[in-house]
Amino acid sequence: METQAFSFAASRFVPVAIGFFGLGTGYFIWGGQALFGYPRTSPDVNRTMGMWGFWMPGFMQFITGVYLLVGLTWFDVFGNAAPLYMAALAFTAYGIHWFAMAHHRYIGSSAQPDGWMAIAFLFLSILGVDVFRRAGDIPVMIIFVGLSLIYAIEIPTRLFSWNAGSRLVGLFQFVTGIWLMYCTYAITVDLTLGAKAWI
Repeated sequence: METQAFSFAASRFVPVAIGFFGLGTGYFIWGGQALFGYPRTSPDVNRTMGMWGFWMPGFMQFITGVYLLVGLTWFDVFGNAAPLYMAALAFTAYGIHWFAMAHHRYIGSSAQPDGWMAIAFLFLSILGVDVFRRAGDIPVMIIFVGLSLIYAIEIPTRLFSWNAGSRLVGLFQFVTGIWLMYCTYAITVDLTLGAKAWI
């Protein structure tokens, strides 16, 4: 019996806008609340924040990461785009980490252990800065700079209950969310309209 090999056409429609938009929305919701103190924290607000955190930055990044990994490894539809492996790693890992953060916020458990988690994600963020700097993709490198700042501040904020740190994390989340919305816009108009936005 002969085996038959299937090949898929190359696609320029890399799904990163999905992950950018999901994370950006999550950073507006969580960062906005931390930065502006509105709405005030309560069990009901925390449950709503947890649900948004699970679906937007959680699910949208996770599905983007899996989509990229499958497209890169099984079907080779994105061509020789090695930096997309870093994007796939990051979207998958960040998506799962948002599932965990959203769940603990939903049930009202302690956020203090997140300080230890932030060490690993600071490493991943710095790795993203290095990979995309070397690849010459400065707009995506800027996202990882924002992520690095968030996790660097998250470590002392969570482990040592640094109260001012929560608002600072919120500030960097909000600013990074704005940049993520720009990147969502840029990649979308480039792919759909043939625009030449910086991305």
